[in-house]
Amino acid sequence: MKRLQIKTAQNVNINFTLANVGQRLFAFGIDNILKFAYIYFAIKMLDFKMFETAVEGDSWSLRAIDIMIFLPVTFYSLYTEILLGGQTVGKKLLHLKVINIEGFKPSTTDFVIRWFLRVVDFNLFTLLFVYVASLGLDGEVVLLMLLFFFGKMIGFFLILFTKNQQRFGDIIANTVVIYLKDNVKFSETILEDISNTYIPTYPNVIKLSDNDARIIKSTFQNALKFNDYKTLIKLRSKVLEVTGIKSVHKSDKEFIDIVLKDYNFYTQNM
Repeated sequence: MKRLQIKTAQNVNINFTLANVGQRLFAFGIDNILKFAYIYFAIKMLDFKMFETAVEGDSWSLRAIDIMIFLPVTFYSLYTEILLGGQTVGKKLLHLKVINIEGFKPSTTDFVIRWFLRVVDFNLFTLLFVYVASLGLDGEVVLLMLLFFFGKMIGFFLILFTKNQQRFGDIIANTVVIYLKDNVKFSETILEDISNTYIPTYPNVIKLSDNDARIIKSTFQNALKFNDYKTLIKLRSKVLEVTGIKSVHKSDKEFIDIVLKDYNFYTQNM
């Protein structure tokens, strides 16, 4: 498996394993099974004969119903990746995650770009068909079939042959897909999962370096693992000393957890 090495501002290297084309295709397949299952049950439950009778002769109403049914499928990868922090259901099951190429959580804009450019990665046939039809070659069935195959495989070939295994949408959005179930676990880095609505508490955490944050997180996790409360007290005192944060009425555990999340928030948005 290929690996992505990220060098932080403090020249500390973080290594991630990139998801290969097989893993991504498998996740893509799972997501498409969910989409087709949704469409099937939606059609069965809504009973289109009833709708056709109700709106007979009104093609606009039928189109509106089609749009309502297919909207969740059309925007599936966009809203799932935003809500699940870089994962669709398929990616979550296969332990895959979309991250920024610098190691941070992608912004909403990054997710929108990835989703929108799927038209190039997986649906280029539509654009190629329009071009071929404009040349008057729409009767060339073999050519159209080749274009269809090629258009659907753009994303596949880009993932297979690009340095960081990125499809076109990833390249433009500056994102990569990583494999989380790795010897170097995501939790062992300074990265924290924070929501888009997260509100930071301590601006002074920007006085910390990446190396400081790494040491704090490692010490914090070990102290929690062994219920080492003395270490938590010392760690809190050291953080207060370095950052200049005034003492607050929070437990040592809650305070350090907030400090780590705040540090990720500010460094991701700088």
